[in-house]
Amino acid sequence: MHFLKIIPLFILSLFFVACQGEIQRHPPSAAIETDLTSETVLVGAERADAYLPLLSGQSVAVVANATSVTGEQHLVDALLKDDVVIRKIFVPEHGFRGQKDAGETVDNEIDAKTGLPIISLYGANKKPTPELLIDVDVMVFDLQDVGVRFYTYLSTLHYVMESCAETDTPLIVLDRPNPNGHYVDGPVLQPEFSSFIGLHPVPLVYGMTIGEYAQMINGEGWLDKGVQCDLTIIELENYSHDTPYILPIKPSPNLPNMDAVHLYPSLALFEGTTVSIGRGTDFPFQVIGHPDYPAETFSFTPRPVIGALSPKLDGQLCYGLDLRKHHSSTAALDAEISLDWIIDFYTKLPDKESFFLANNFFHKLAGNDVLMSQIEAGLSADNIRLSWQADLMQFQTVREKYLIYK
Repeated sequence: MHFLKIIPLFILSLFFVACQGEIQRHPPSAAIETDLTSETVLVGAERADAYLPLLSGQSVAVVANATSVTGEQHLVDALLKDDVVIRKIFVPEHGFRGQKDAGETVDNEIDAKTGLPIISLYGANKKPTPELLIDVDVMVFDLQDVGVRFYTYLSTLHYVMESCAETDTPLIVLDRPNPNGHYVDGPVLQPEFSSFIGLHPVPLVYGMTIGEYAQMINGEGWLDKGVQCDLTIIELENYSHDTPYILPIKPSPNLPNMDAVHLYPSLALFEGTTVSIGRGTDFPFQVIGHPDYPAETFSFTPRPVIGALSPKLDGQLCYGLDLRKHHSSTAALDAEISLDWIIDFYTKLPDKESFFLANNFFHKLAGNDVLMSQIEAGLSADNIRLSWQADLMQFQTVREKYLIYK
């Protein structure tokens, strides 16, 4: 029988977590650097008392990456030390150690330290096959999401849940905070624009933890043929959607700090245009630029770097906006995405015909083909935002049913 178990929420003392796992062996730059302080949350992975009894005597598979840490060690290391029998590790976009480019194929491999097979869910196969789960009694899912619809860890969650449902494999989601979980905004995805960067009819920013989102996938019948996943959520402690949370490890190569994480919902729309948002620099998702933008005081030149081996506008001098100082003091407080920047660049760049990429990738990011037309027609940000409101209100009603942290 499929069922939904929710581990009760307790309030513990505050403490600081410095997370640098053993297995991922990142260089020091992998940690997010910030001067901000906030209450420290106890994440699901740190609540071993809640999930270890569910793994005792079981053969386990783990969905994990560089962010899957508990205390000062990687989740896989911690489970092995607790004598959990791990059969394999499944990994999402960016790979096990989080250093692959966006969109770069992730290959299967063997972990050098543990000898465990690492199986890619971001290549030819994005869903665990039944054959891969024959020797698995229970699946553990632990990935740090950033709360934006086109961040592909949500799609990995969907397909893992679907595979678990089809094979009667229980799934345990170790919940983690959403650093953009304090608001809901943006256009709701229309079904005809569903893709791996957006499978569900949710807004661009949906304001839920990955555990809450898993409940919604199950409850709304979004899995193929409406199958239900046997789902257990290991809840966060000392968390609400208004709790500030600083990520201890960057969730992907081009989100190196909290400014980038908070700017990501707004700036990622530029990925469907000819404009650079700093991939190939030391400050991705913190700057915006193009060679034809009016030359002002700020400029940068994208170059190949780890995590952005073929950056947009490689080697070209780009003029534009530096949002690091302009935005850093308010990024965490924003309660809506910004359309002002993309409207500004569309207005100021001379070549309107090629501003949006010909492959219509922008439609997949927006979740519709309306936003592009609205920008091209010269609508203001406020007028565009008004067109979202009915869909947002409808989504809020759906979302409310699945919130764990009110």
